[in-house]
Amino acid sequence: MASAPAIPSDDTIVAVSTPPGRGGIGIVRLSGAEARAIAEPMLRLRHPLAPSQARFAEVLDGATGEVLDEAVVTFFAAPHSYTTEDVVEIAAHGSPVLLEYLVRRALEGGARLAAPGEFTQRAFLAGRLDLTQAEAVHDLIESSTLHQARVAAQQLGGALSRRIAPTKDSLIALIGTLEAGVDFAEDDIDVLPTPKILARIDEMHEPLAALESTFGYGRVVRDGFTMAIVGRPNAGKSSLFNRLVERDRAIVTATPGTTRDLVTERVSLNGIPVDLVDTAGLRPATDEAESIGIAKSREAMADADLVLLVVDATAPPHPEDEATIAALVTRPMLIALNKCDLDGGSARVASNISPGISPGGASREHEVIRTSALTGEGIRALREAILRLVSSGAPASESALVTNLRQQQAISSSLAALALAREAASSGIPHEMVLLDLYEALRSLDALTGATTTDDILNLIFSRFCIGK
Repeated sequence: MASAPAIPSDDTIVAVSTPPGRGGIGIVRLSGAEARAIAEPMLRLRHPLAPSQARFAEVLDGATGEVLDEAVVTFFAAPHSYTTEDVVEIAAHGSPVLLEYLVRRALEGGARLAAPGEFTQRAFLAGRLDLTQAEAVHDLIESSTLHQARVAAQQLGGALSRRIAPTKDSLIALIGTLEAGVDFAEDDIDVLPTPKILARIDEMHEPLAALESTFGYGRVVRDGFTMAIVGRPNAGKSSLFNRLVERDRAIVTATPGTTRDLVTERVSLNGIPVDLVDTAGLRPATDEAESIGIAKSREAMADADLVLLVVDATAPPHPEDEATIAALVTRPMLIALNKCDLDGGSARVASNISPGISPGGASREHEVIRTSALTGEGIRALREAILRLVSSGAPASESALVTNLRQQQAISSSLAALALAREAASSGIPHEMVLLDLYEALRSLDALTGATTTDDILNLIFSRFCIGK
């Protein structure tokens, strides 16, 4: 288990655990050995606090002894609490003044104001959660879609840890076997022949590689992605943007070049957050404002995870569209043939859209979807195509996903160490040297779950939490 961080961890902490602002209910949480002793003088209880039971109480004014509010107080005795310490939660009316007063009274009683994420950090340090589960707490709080919440809940339930456990057990068993062989080296006993060592390393490599491959999709689920909508003026970019947003967010007129600046809106596609970016039309600029807008469009196109090129299906093929396709030949991109409801539409133009050729001669076919921003034709197919493209690396089961870079790097480091161990074993290098690489692979897996993690990493992770959690 990781060593304790720089902040004290043996005192009693207090914080408001509900969001800032006014509400029907506000909760003040205390955790630590003195939680009950600090909370009780602040309250007039009708019945003594009892473990895992709610009690009606009156909040007292420390200066006058008058009743300020009525509250429900719940006591969780150690180790049967979120932090594994004694925890008291005071659920009062959600007045910021009242909640601040309760916190101030607790501080006067000997508590300390909790640091961001300190309640969850204490749960981690006590072994109630591993690091992947602690990270999932933050992801669950930050969820903006139900799908994100479901994935975070699975991680909080230990899905990723359970996925890692068999591989870690196999790695420990292999290390133990080779260590035994080193101990009996003088007796010339080969406890495990090289082919079996290689086979066992390969068995561990396969599930780890499969897990690492979920990172692309896991990151999309956790963080969402950005899609830039680009194309020539009057191709219907803003109209298509409004269709995807499902409201009139961008200004639409018959005059080409209406959009001069970037317009951004977040939507949910099948539970995945998407930042849609409507851009200025790509053409030679007619004035300084349009020139700046086009420059921003190209920046948005370069920064986006996915590009949607909107082509006017009623107009002849244009070199600007071909240039955009060629520039994005290696990038994830979809092509929307818009205005397909009008005569002379998509069938004629679609045949003239090439996949794009890069300077090196490489080409890539991009999916073409017929759409009409006016009638809504093809919008569902467009949404499905977007999801197919961003979910191309999705595993058959989402029970365990690698959702952040720290997790991916830990697994990648373990895989690299296993590869070195395999190379060493196949080259006939003594088992003592093979063990060095195997121990490095084990350290990386331990870092994934937090069994061996530096204080700097812990403080970085928990500093992103809200105070009170």
